Amino acid sequence: MNRKLLVLPALLGVMTPLLTGCGGSGGGSGGGKAIVVGTTDSIELTKDNPAPLDPATSYDSATWNIFYNTFQMLLTYQRGSTTPSPDAAKDCHYTDVSVLTYQCTMREDQKFSNGDPMTAQDVKFSIDRMQKINWPTGPASLISGVKSVEAPDEKTVVFHLKAPDATFPAKLATPAAAIVDHKVYAAEKPYNGFHLVGSGPYTLDSFVEAKQGEFSKNAHYGGTLKVNNSAIELKLFADSNKMESALRAGSIDVMARTLSPDQIGKLLGSTDPNVKLTESPGGEARYLFLNTESPTLKTLAVRKAMAQLIDRQAITRDVYKRTADPLYSIIPQGITTHTNSFYNKYRDPSIPQAKSFLRDADITGKVAVTINFRRDTGGTMNQAEAQEIARQLNASGLFNATTKDEQWNTFLKKASQREYDVFAISWLPDFPDPDNYIAPFFDKDNFLNLAYANKTIQNTLLPATRKQAERGATTTDFTKAQNLIADDVPMLPLWQGKQYIAARADITGVEWALNSSTTTQFWELGRGKS
Repeated sequence: MNRKLLVLPALLGVMTPLLTGCGGSGGGSGGGKAIVVGTTDSIELTKDNPAPLDPATSYDSATWNIFYNTFQMLLTYQRGSTTPSPDAAKDCHYTDVSVLTYQCTMREDQKFSNGDPMTAQDVKFSIDRMQKINWPTGPASLISGVKSVEAPDEKTVVFHLKAPDATFPAKLATPAAAIVDHKVYAAEKPYNGFHLVGSGPYTLDSFVEAKQGEFSKNAHYGGTLKVNNSAIELKLFADSNKMESALRAGSIDVMARTLSPDQIGKLLGSTDPNVKLTESPGGEARYLFLNTESPTLKTLAVRKAMAQLIDRQAITRDVYKRTADPLYSIIPQGITTHTNSFYNKYRDPSIPQAKSFLRDADITGKVAVTINFRRDTGGTMNQAEAQEIARQLNASGLFNATTKDEQWNTFLKKASQREYDVFAISWLPDFPDPDNYIAPFFDKDNFLNLAYANKTIQNTLLPATRKQAERGATTTDFTKAQNLIADDVPMLPLWQGKQYIAARADITGVEWALNSSTTTQFWELGRGKS
């Protein structure tokens, strides 16, 4: 799914952004006119999601971009850190050697943006509400390991877990654990429309679908993040070229998601002194999921033949113009425990080998498959990618592949109801750990409701890794999980992306504004001289 990861560059080593044009870091002013941020992300109110700005229902990069800036969690990530630290809480820790009880103490005098007090009872209400609503394509799976929550007083919240989970603090730092006002939000139904009330760095003052959102600095915010501006205006573009034109003309200050490969190449070679482009490592991974219970793909030989034919080098070269790198495992390079499981098993693309897989399974005719993808918005290349994959499969003479697009909410609903044989999504992990590249898809409570269920991964490997506070000690188990996925082929990893953000030369903090889930951290942006 279009989803979220924090500060991956720290896992990759020291981040060294590449800047073109003029400008740099430095401190900007916290005052002055709003900084205008452009994006091609779309946030739509539909029958499949009547509450797009409710943390209980939305689990994608566009909405989480807003949630991280407007809601508060108990924990957050400070600049450059991969370890969550207190935000709404002043202290959080495990209270027992079994690592089954996690307790947080709230900061004093916390308030929501509407002035209502925010207490431990609101935290309990928010977690209970997320689990009760359990929206089919929402993020409730992230906190499915919570057995119960207690709020013995206004400042103390206690989580009782079903099993040990070293990743639980990281999950509390995601919008799956966003704290909502119990006086505003209903306990068992979504908060419909384009409204929200949070306690994060910004207040959402207004939102107009397909046009813009207006944010002002939240005077009640009592957390640890430093806010470097007084207001943000989020401009929504359907066309990334129009977004770039607006940046060059100075009508927007920053453009983040999504720049097309051609735009990135042009900006990297630009000598325009008024615009700078920042490039950094990213955590985005692109996957092709295969429905293992469908009549077409339930035969392993068909899935293995597809694995043998996909040419990732051609996809990243011809479609993405080398702004992405080939990916040969569900866990990307740069993340602890990565191994090239698919390359190790299938090596380079081979039509004869794919043919032998099918022949051994007595499959002689062409295999018909439809590659479903999210309708393109802005600079995304979903259609071109799907067409290239179909071309590769058809060129083998073994497949009859076609492509089909869907609007995002419809696409996600159909995918989770197993209506597609093959579908592609981009995954932006929620926290920087190998667990979050595997569990959201292959744990018992996976948000895509995939047909494939590997009991070794679910009952042995993931529970074992969650007992390890030292994440390097999980390498053996995560390697086994990656190899099992390559053996069974319920999905095909395609590529992992880099991150790009462009800004006017007088905007500061740009190199810190994108975390590695491509969330734009509004608070890092300032206006002034570098």
